[in-house]
Amino acid sequence: MLAFLLPDLGAGNQFATADLQFRLHEKFGEADITYNAAIWSAIQNIAAMAHQLDPNHPTLTTVAEIGGEKVQHIHALCPAIDIVGINTYAGTASIPQRYRKAAPHRDAKPYMITEFGPAGVWEVRMNDLGAVDEPNSTDMVEWYRKAYQDFAGDTSHCLGSYAFAWGSKQEATATWFGLFLPDGAKTPAVDALAELWSGKPPANLAPAIKSLKLNQNDGLRPGDTIKATLDATDAQGDTLKVTWVLYQDSKNYHTGGDAQAAPPSYPDAFVTSDAGSAEVKLPDSGGLYRLYAFVEDGQGGGTVANAPLRVQGPQAEAPRTPAHEAKLPFALVADRIKPPYIASGWMGDTAAISMDEACIDKPHGGKTCVRFTYAKGDGWGGVIWQNPANDWGDQPGGYDLSGAKQLSFWARGEQGGEKIKFGFGAIGRDKEYFDTGKGEVEVTLSDQWKQYSIDVTNKDLSRIKSGFMWTLGGQGRPITF
Repeated sequence: MLAFLLPDLGAGNQFATADLQFRLHEKFGEADITYNAAIWSAIQNIAAMAHQLDPNHPTLTTVAEIGGEKVQHIHALCPAIDIVGINTYAGTASIPQRYRKAAPHRDAKPYMITEFGPAGVWEVRMNDLGAVDEPNSTDMVEWYRKAYQDFAGDTSHCLGSYAFAWGSKQEATATWFGLFLPDGAKTPAVDALAELWSGKPPANLAPAIKSLKLNQNDGLRPGDTIKATLDATDAQGDTLKVTWVLYQDSKNYHTGGDAQAAPPSYPDAFVTSDAGSAEVKLPDSGGLYRLYAFVEDGQGGGTVANAPLRVQGPQAEAPRTPAHEAKLPFALVADRIKPPYIASGWMGDTAAISMDEACIDKPHGGKTCVRFTYAKGDGWGGVIWQNPANDWGDQPGGYDLSGAKQLSFWARGEQGGEKIKFGFGAIGRDKEYFDTGKGEVEVTLSDQWKQYSIDVTNKDLSRIKSGFMWTLGGQGRPITF
């Protein structure tokens, strides 16, 4: 058994959320969280505690790739970690060499590849359409085969590897990550891994795709007709069934790793289709689309290829996912309620933010209030109340607050004079599940409770995922309110 360790990086912890800080680093250019000694200290403390509770099992912590000084920091600051876990995609082939360079000493910790697969969508160039080209299932086999052989050849350090992912997953596309098709059919990569593990191939191999070609993929107009041709074979001569699907392209190529909702599909787009070709009438709106050919042999094997295409003009907004219904008046923060929104969206210098959700220091009403401290005099920070928690627009959720006239709240500063921006609706329309409305007010607090409000009349409140938020800039001293 292995103990997979992560520090408690919840919103109420001084270390904040690691995944959130990574995303903030990408967005705001902050320092890499892996240079934060507090993170490694937390991991070391947890690993040491695990050894005290159970000295008979090794501990492991996982990092995404080994750039920077991650390996060096684990060796220097985390002696209680026994194994280094590594998630890697495009960098698979060079991991053994790079790891030995990062940890050249004789007593270097062993490592395990906790995720590997083909190059991620964040590691490939966009094509001229502004989309990514996905290798078909047959082409992906070589990624898995080569990666496994590279790791298996490192007998001095590598303990083993896990191919990602043993299922299907909508992430960037419907099929980029996943060793099985959505209906459970195995892909050729499964056959390749089975052969690598056992020394012999399965009795019945999944079908193979040589090519999927479109007669045109750009300069198209809404309602145009295109033709796709598919060249697929089966080593056992099984009769192949091909299912054609046209999707909107998700255009969601971020690296968060969360599962995404499938984009809209167009089942009525196919004029004709068979095992070798399809004639497709394009939708009435512009934008990026992706044509898939799912091939199955009837014996549990399958393979898939897709091709992106662009239609001139703006893309129609995808059908909106319904939000949870809210009954007005609707309490976001109050005693004795299950909070509909969670204060999970920490921003800016999160290490300087602390939160007490059960403060009893002279609350305005009820038994408690919420107290925040920003402990620095410079920089900036903020917190968003989210539904669902930790989501920045990649998951359905939120509340339908239609009919509301104002958002009101009471606030006070510890000293008075604290300048804070309050608002709601932080997720823009560049995300799939955005806030349909937003509002903001900047106030200078008194040391006495005062009620503030934001007018929301005539705003589209049909899906509010960021129910409340505050931000502040450094004011030359710590701020508590």
